[in-house]
Amino acid sequence: MPALSLQLEHESMQEEAGQQRTARATVKAVALGAMAERLQQQALGTAWCFNGFLMSPRGGRQLVFHIQEFHPV
Repeated sequence: MPALSLQLEHESMQEEAGQQRTARATVKAVALGAMAERLQQQALGTAWCFNGFLMSPRGGRQLVFHIQEFHPV
């Protein structure tokens, strides 16, 4: 089964306590099967909206986002 391990980067402006702040996050992600093949064809650095779920690997401390769907922003 095809598998793709990648890193997603997020940046947006959010309001908190009446102040604007930049929210940044880097998340480990995986895509499996046809989703991995489809995602591998996309250009690096382009903006996408991802849907999926978060899981902790066995014995792991860091969350991994499992990509189930994506579309252009």
